[in-house]
Amino acid sequence: MKYRGPQSAFLLCLVLASRAAFADIFMFVDASGAVHYSDVPDDPRYEVVARTPAREGEQPQPVPGLAPGATPTAYDAAIHVASAAAEVPPALVRAVITVESGFNPRAQSRAGAKGLMQLMPETARRYGVSDAFDPEQNIQGGTRYLADLIARFGRENLELVLAAYNAGETAVAKYGNRIPPYRETLHYVPNVIRLFRALSARETRTAGG
Repeated sequence: MKYRGPQSAFLLCLVLASRAAFADIFMFVDASGAVHYSDVPDDPRYEVVARTPAREGEQPQPVPGLAPGATPTAYDAAIHVASAAAEVPPALVRAVITVESGFNPRAQSRAGAKGLMQLMPETARRYGVSDAFDPEQNIQGGTRYLADLIARFGRENLELVLAAYNAGETAVAKYGNRIPPYRETLHYVPNVIRLFRALSARETRTAGG
């Protein structure tokens, strides 16, 4: 379900809607394809992918790898509404959106997945999404799907939740409730988890003042 656009999905920005100060986030992809995130760039391969928000009155700093025309903060309200209704952490929704589409609401994969959370047509129908390119509908549908996967596999099995989101519930069941041995899925799951943890940690630090 990952967006395969002209830019790598792993070079897409992470942005949180907060005016509080926090550190920039850096990222690099190692030789095995694993993605590493940190707020301490202690390796020369790190590149900045999310900058500390500009203070009021300042111009925001550009972020490398942002999907063309993407405006992540425009979806803050929709993410929080959908997350609260489905009882899914907003940081998880943000992590999925970042890896899936880079916050590009017009993203479309060769397999037919569409929008911010890259909903396949059958998934969109399942959750009543009539227009997968509509950001609010897409976020609501994708977040409800995550909620159902969490209910099925458990919050303690986030790897399986994300594997099912990427490869499908049938694929996870086929391999005995394990991550399917698909190259994309094997990269997708740890990448989203690393990003989810980084975003969750930033939210915690921000909430703590």
